Amino acid sequence: MKLSTKIRLFSSLFMLILVLLVNTAIYYMFHTMSLNGERAELTEQANEIVTALNDSPNIAKSDLLRAYLPTDGMIRVVGKDGNLLMSTLTKDWSYKDLPSSYSKKQTSRIIPLKDQANFLTVSKPIIWKNGEVATLQVYKQLVAHTETMETLFYVLMVASIIVLIPTIIAGSLLGRFILNPIKSLTSTMKENISSTNWKKINLENRSRDELYEMEKTFNVMIDYLKDNFEKQEIFVSDASHELKTPISIVKSYAQLLKRRGRENPELINESVQAIDSEADRMQKLVEQMLLLAKNQEQGAYSKLNIVQLAWATVDQFKGAYNRELIVETDSQDIYVNGNYDQLQQVIYILIDNALKYSDKSVNITLSQQPSEVQINVQDYGQGIPQEEMEKIFDRFYRMEKSRSRELGGTGLGLAIAKAIMEKHHGSLSVISNPGEGSTFSMMLPTINRN
Repeated sequence: MKLSTKIRLFSSLFMLILVLLVNTAIYYMFHTMSLNGERAELTEQANEIVTALNDSPNIAKSDLLRAYLPTDGMIRVVGKDGNLLMSTLTKDWSYKDLPSSYSKKQTSRIIPLKDQANFLTVSKPIIWKNGEVATLQVYKQLVAHTETMETLFYVLMVASIIVLIPTIIAGSLLGRFILNPIKSLTSTMKENISSTNWKKINLENRSRDELYEMEKTFNVMIDYLKDNFEKQEIFVSDASHELKTPISIVKSYAQLLKRRGRENPELINESVQAIDSEADRMQKLVEQMLLLAKNQEQGAYSKLNIVQLAWATVDQFKGAYNRELIVETDSQDIYVNGNYDQLQQVIYILIDNALKYSDKSVNITLSQQPSEVQINVQDYGQGIPQEEMEKIFDRFYRMEKSRSRELGGTGLGLAIAKAIMEKHHGSLSVISNPGEGSTFSMMLPTINRN
């Protein structure tokens, strides 16, 4: 069942039930009030008859009772034994079959009849001839009451239909109002799936309701997907491009060895060294691409001493390189919340770059600020031109590609470092002047020691 059909069905059924409940209540209340009015009127008439009988003992009782005979009813006097003490007074002898009863107290009841209006009867005790206690029963057929209730029933039925028709129309309009944006959203999604054109929904002249928020969120999601898809395409394209060169070199040297390697031993050594170098570069490139993908995930965070982490990273370089690494810190205990391996990787990347692009010493400075810790890695190398500053954190970007290739650079290190810092709610920036060196700054939020 379609959603539009469900909306129309639900709204119509809900209104139908509501109308039925209201109309039933109205019908029942009016029926009760009308019946109580008829009962009160007939009771008052019976009281008048009793008063007249008591006040006029010399008038023939049959004549007196005939004067109070209802138009659509009859009068009976019933004795103790249930027999009639006088002839039934009525203008319609078809009423004579109505039941009668003796009662010592005032009562009233409804006598239901088939295919015609019901009767209302009121019974009152009276003093009859010779002091005998009898029962006066006054009957009245509820013709006017029945006709009124029938009229009310048809009026309520027509009113219900009049109410339900606009309800059905309103349900249909409501269904369109709700479903049109959903249909538009579904159509746009299908179009995006089939053609990948990143189409968005037009939100002009729209009311700011929940459907508007849904469509707005969809547009934001499309922008997000488009951005990530384009980044993915760029990443794959750049990775393919970066791998294409070493693969071509390896293939060229392999073909060269195949053609001339047996006659030229020197060519074998040259080719093996080139193939080994390019294989190492491909391995490093693949490893860094895997690291970049891995660092998109949230690792396990814990409280750690960033000063100790920095010293541990520096010690690794001191053991592998014969270079001067100077560490300065204003505190030995600075704590952050993060992933140990990932933060160590950032410091490793910054120190590794500083050693590659500088032949002088490298300074690592840690300074604690009110709510952050700043870690600077400073080198005294060639520096970075101003027009290159914003590009160095892009994937696969290298300033001097020939020199970076010689140093084994892939253009992924700083992209990895920046991604890790963003995951840790920190930042990574650089200050550099050509010919004077560069200073990379890590900013991380700190936590209490306890």
